[in-house]
Amino acid sequence: MLPPQFSGQLPDGNPTPIWQEINLGKFYDDGALPDELRRDFDVYDRISTLGVDLGTFEDSVVSLAGANIPGVIFHESGLVYLSGMVAGTQPMNDAGSRVKHGQDAGTEIADGHLKRLHWALSCGGEGGDLNDVLYIVKALGMVVSTDVEFGSGPAVVNGFSGRWQSVYGGALSEFAVDGEDPGGYSGVHARTAIGGFTGRFSLEAEIIVAIAPELAKSIIRNRGWLFPLPPVMYDKVRAAHG
Repeated sequence: MLPPQFSGQLPDGNPTPIWQEINLGKFYDDGALPDELRRDFDVYDRISTLGVDLGTFEDSVVSLAGANIPGVIFHESGLVYLSGMVAGTQPMNDAGSRVKHGQDAGTEIADGHLKRLHWALSCGGEGGDLNDVLYIVKALGMVVSTDVEFGSGPAVVNGFSGRWQSVYGGALSEFAVDGEDPGGYSGVHARTAIGGFTGRFSLEAEIIVAIAPELAKSIIRNRGWLFPLPPVMYDKVRAAHG
């Protein structure tokens, strides 16, 4: 990963990276994107600046044995489906502090998804990683609230959407200035944000992203379409990793 050069500041006072050299994914150029909307930065530089912990191979690449629901499904079209994750400890209402709690939960979920997606893309050695995400497609946020007057569901889910836009580009990005992110629009996605659910958490969110079909097919041919890995593929990948 190339070190970023820094200029300017994030709202919390951290420096804003400006990427002088480009280290994009192996399959990114295969995407059917107009040149004007292509990213020109390494998303891992943004991830590092944001403090997102991607974990380790040993802790993150595990077997699907005993689990009924996978975390990630690859489709040969290039669509990648990530199952819902939950975070937060309080049900939502329209109080500012409660909404902020929900937004922080959304950011936590997005970080968990980024970690999961990083290893799902990279663990098999096909050459893919988070730089090979072409753009974010669709998010669904389900907000826990029994308050019939609750109207802040979209604001809560902005914590989730904003993290994806901070990594891949968009108006909700922490790198945006006056609603414009110099990184572009790859993080902008269609979304459903709804409340009224019950549960002992604040938010469940799921997301769909797009990668190049050739990368999807390479992953599926090598180790299947599921992550965590089916046991036979887990053994194969761990053996190759050493």
